[in-house]
Amino acid sequence: MRTTPLASALALAAAAPAVALAQAQPTPSQGPQPLAVGTVAPDFTLPGATRYGVLSKPIHLSDFKGKTVVPAFFFKARTKG
Repeated sequence: MRTTPLASALALAAAAPAVALAQAQPTPSQGPQPLAVGTVAPDFTLPGATRYGVLSKPIHLSDFKGKTVVPAFFFKARTKG
């Protein structure tokens, strides 16, 4: 089975919440604020990868404009746990 760039983007979207939070404007005393439910996600770029290796071009969220994208986080991927 061949992994598509969309599947790669979803698998690598583990960093998406961190990127979105990092781009949110922190207040001096509280740190970054989470995005509200229903907020349009800011565009971000991640290195694409499949089970065969890293893709030559990075994946941009804007590549999937108009499509439903579900970020997934696999916290134990590529670990011994």
